[in-house]
Amino acid sequence: MKEIQRPVICVEELTKIYPTGGKALSRRSEGKLAVDCISFEVHKGEIFGLLGPNGAGKTTTIKMLTTLLLPTSGSAAVLGSDVVAHPMEIRKRINLVSGGERGLYYRITGRQNLLFFSDLYQVPARIKKGRVDDLLRIVGLEEAADTRVEDYSRGMKQRLHIARGLVNDPEILFLDEPTIGLDPEIAREVREIIRGMSVKGKTILLTTHYMHEAEEMCSRIGLISKGRIIALGAPSELKELVKTKSAIEIEAGYLPAEAIESIRNLEGVKDVHAMVQPDRSVVRVLVEEGSNMMGTIATALDGYRLNRISNEEPTLEDAYLSLVSDDD
Repeated sequence: MKEIQRPVICVEELTKIYPTGGKALSRRSEGKLAVDCISFEVHKGEIFGLLGPNGAGKTTTIKMLTTLLLPTSGSAAVLGSDVVAHPMEIRKRINLVSGGERGLYYRITGRQNLLFFSDLYQVPARIKKGRVDDLLRIVGLEEAADTRVEDYSRGMKQRLHIARGLVNDPEILFLDEPTIGLDPEIAREVREIIRGMSVKGKTILLTTHYMHEAEEMCSRIGLISKGRIIALGAPSELKELVKTKSAIEIEAGYLPAEAIESIRNLEGVKDVHAMVQPDRSVVRVLVEEGSNMMGTIATALDGYRLNRISNEEPTLEDAYLSLVSDDD
């Protein structure tokens, strides 16, 4: 009989309310609700994603799971230890990497940074140098190992961040927006590194607001909106939530707000998402499956320059936008 493995992360009704006005909380309504009774599990070896826009509660959730922030209520266990009762036990066995450029010492080299953080985690001297060399190779910084970090590009700094997060050989690596602000090519390199860690057995929990990144990397995703998880499952399962809808994509010149609104008000239209720039607009419209809406939408945009209008398969982004719309 196959042994059933316990989840390495178990979250039950976890809630965080930030006090407002510097006062202690006596009632739920007195503070800012950042995370609202969320529950989920993460299993060993998987890449689990928390996907949502800025301000949805992703970073607050990670801070609670990595023992940097106390929950207001609910519970969370990481590697079998409660985040409130046994934070030090957890910290020895995990690590956290955040997007951005904080958390490194710029006046010393990449190698010196990794040796310093290895000492903080009390990595034994007999394996420290070899591990640092291995990490520099994994993240592609061998040639820049002895260059000061202040001379690194942003992408190099982020790769060093990931290496820093691995100095203690963590069982779980938490990645908070690991590719934020990176050029597409560098972001792709970072994703490849993360996938490589997963193949080697690391459990990874990452947050992102990039839909394609979550769909490409994660075995399961929690969609989070306004502090609540509104859907949970594999990317394919989440896309099934909009299987009764189809998508129409319009590429055009500049479309003003009233043009977008005219589409939104059409009978049969369920959701509209528009990216409007001075010289280019891309509008994605969710309609009931089988609805013959292309001609109706084209008519509504009569007078505007349309470059393309086509039927598309619903994406993870469509699922997210539809669920968020239903949540409003």
